[in-house]
Amino acid sequence: MQARIQGTTMPVLEVDLDPNESVFSESGELSWMTGSIQMMTHTQMGGGGGLFGVLKRVAGGGSIFMTEYRAMQYPGTVSFATKVPGHIVPVELGQGPDYLVHRHGFLCATAQVAISVGFQQSLGAGVFGGDGFLLQRVSGVGTAWLELSGELIAKNLAPGEVLRVHPGHVGAFQSSVGFQITMVPGIKNMIFGGDGLFLAELVGPGSVWLQTLPISRLAHQISEYLPQGEVPQTAAAGVGGGLLGGIVGSILSGGQ
Repeated sequence: MQARIQGTTMPVLEVDLDPNESVFSESGELSWMTGSIQMMTHTQMGGGGGLFGVLKRVAGGGSIFMTEYRAMQYPGTVSFATKVPGHIVPVELGQGPDYLVHRHGFLCATAQVAISVGFQQSLGAGVFGGDGFLLQRVSGVGTAWLELSGELIAKNLAPGEVLRVHPGHVGAFQSSVGFQITMVPGIKNMIFGGDGLFLAELVGPGSVWLQTLPISRLAHQISEYLPQGEVPQTAAAGVGGGLLGGIVGSILSGGQ
């Protein structure tokens, strides 16, 4: 297996697979693949864990279904592109600490990597999209590729060193790093500071990757330019609705 990351602003990961090698991702992550790659969708991948493993993955912000991409009789290539401008980061597992990643940060991994909930804290309605703050834990043995948005800032924290971060800028960190959500100090800071009510506190030792473009802030900036009073529809919903409407229309017209 060989992997390469191409591009700059919107990079893509291309993974070359020999026969019987595979990688997996959450459903819907595929960008393109060669004809020798076979797709297989499962509820369990990586570390398995049965129904409990699936529930832990969903609790961590993941999807119920995972898709495996396997080269069958011939070598092949499968590719995954970032969804927003950012970086793709490979991490090696099995020889050191696990990794905790922001809820949308897992891109794909080799077969023996497991995805589960790493941190979950409910902070009230309307905070972090109304779903609380979630981190995924990436563990097991093998290689995982993470998707971090914006520019990437890497920091190595010494034992006991503290870093306080706006939660949206937390991209990924090693499980050796202590982590908690804290309140912004001072009533005036909370009311008039404009930085929100909460900060993420990270305590070394370990490596931390910060992202400069939190998805929540990007969505907020885009929302200012969207028509008001309309129900937004995703491209997927539009395509799916059009396809379904076309099928139903064909059936009805055929019956007349």
